[in-house]
Amino acid sequence: MDVLFSRDKKEQPEPVKARVTGKIPTWLQGILLRNGPGMHTVGKTRYNHWFDGLALLHSFTIRDGEVYYRSKYLRSDTYNANIEANRIVVSEFGTMAYPDPCKNIFSKAFSYLSHTIPEFTDNCLINIMKCGEDFYATTETNYFRKINPQTLETLEKVDYRKYVAVNLATAHPHYDAAGNVLNIGTAIVDKGKTKYVLFKIPATVPGGHKEGRDALELTEVLCSIASRSLLSPSYYHSFGITESYIVFLEQPFNMDILKMATAYIRGTSWASCLAFHKEEKTYIHIIDRRTGKPVPTKFYTDPMVVFHHVNAYEEDSCLLFDVIAYEDSSLYESFYLANLNQNIKENFKFTSIPTLRRFAVPLCTDKNAEVGSNLIKLASTTARALKENDDQVYCQPEMLYEGVELPRINYAHNGKRYRYVFAAKVEWSPIPTKILKYDILTKSSLQWEEDDCWLAEPLFVPTPGAEDEDDGIILSVVISSDPQKPPFLLILDAKSFTEQARAYVDVEVHLDLHGMFIPDTDFDSGKQAPSQEVQDSASDCHVVSETRRA
Repeated sequence: MDVLFSRDKKEQPEPVKARVTGKIPTWLQGILLRNGPGMHTVGKTRYNHWFDGLALLHSFTIRDGEVYYRSKYLRSDTYNANIEANRIVVSEFGTMAYPDPCKNIFSKAFSYLSHTIPEFTDNCLINIMKCGEDFYATTETNYFRKINPQTLETLEKVDYRKYVAVNLATAHPHYDAAGNVLNIGTAIVDKGKTKYVLFKIPATVPGGHKEGRDALELTEVLCSIASRSLLSPSYYHSFGITESYIVFLEQPFNMDILKMATAYIRGTSWASCLAFHKEEKTYIHIIDRRTGKPVPTKFYTDPMVVFHHVNAYEEDSCLLFDVIAYEDSSLYESFYLANLNQNIKENFKFTSIPTLRRFAVPLCTDKNAEVGSNLIKLASTTARALKENDDQVYCQPEMLYEGVELPRINYAHNGKRYRYVFAAKVEWSPIPTKILKYDILTKSSLQWEEDDCWLAEPLFVPTPGAEDEDDGIILSVVISSDPQKPPFLLILDAKSFTEQARAYVDVEVHLDLHGMFIPDTDFDSGKQAPSQEVQDSASDCHVVSETRRA
């Protein structure tokens, strides 16, 4: 297990041709670009948490049935400072860094003072964001880094605070039909208030790059939601949108700002300043995108922790949204490297199983409805919204499926009615060993699995001109715990979930988090990897069909 998680991976900056088996669809042309932690030790120092590792970008360039792999560490300020010092000198969420003990007392005193107000890392290891014509590596701090998706070169550092007053922002933005970026961040004690700020970055600007103008300069605040606590705002990893509304969950998984501000002095990590409050509610904020105003009814549900929203849409004056939810915050604890280096299959057990849950909220509440009555009349879901006194509504979800994470959909259906969820299936541990296609309509599923394999987030790429929601390809990076099996890119037919091809690479590949597929049409594909002869060989795959109601 330590080979998969904690061993530092070597970068492969020059393209390596993969050995392709099967047949890649001729229309599949572009770059699968992924991001995740790749280095966990610097000199004699070591990160505590897997999510702290230095960002390692990697890509699979697919062109004319051939595949080339490359990887490169993000040259962030954090990376450069650590490598130059040959030790961890920049703090991450689960690892607090301290001054070199050889420095004099005045240097150490200054360092302590500078950490009183946290200056967050630019180690952007979570996701990839497209903004206009540019691509960025992202994390959950106020920093993100521009990158070249073809060479994986690190370009300029960007600070959200220059354009919008947020200290933190999600690594999971949304994109509207025009390509504008929608994201949400937290403004901590801004003008005496702590709030969640939804903002938009336009896809294009007048004059564009030719006049040296940047879309970020035209960032627009769409609305803000006051935090229920000035000094303990909610942690969140993503949010939902429909064509007309924004869905934001203010969950009882809170950041203690005072503890974060003094964590360095107290010798604790920022992660220790996060706490789940099981006695509190999860508040559901529904914001009208057209007016920036919240729906006046106060919606809430039971305490839970949500990292990933799946999708949301409107139906018959109701808003339905699907999330992967936990009963507590134990997922984060499970990714401390000390836990991952154990025999995880024997020693790890979920304290909370990630469950696909569907919520339904009425957009118009009948004031004459009886207290305790269900305001949801839809035949498509068993989710309920029970009216209470004081204009409050308790939302009870429909449990759709247990043991799934890293959900993806056909993004053409984002914010709209949809049917299919593609996700990683997790059973005895948080590490995905299967890929799942779940049909929300029939409550049936298909899955792909292979012995000793650990699978990355499944990414859906639609067939050009497709009419069916599941007409396309699923891409997932697969790493084996068997050292004799090389890593490979898996290509599945999204309809049947049968294997179409795989592309083996004879280099180290790391477990990643998120990413995107960039079709050739999104950038100039003139400079590509050189061609060389390769030998194909057959491979086996396994598809399992099942029908299950969680």
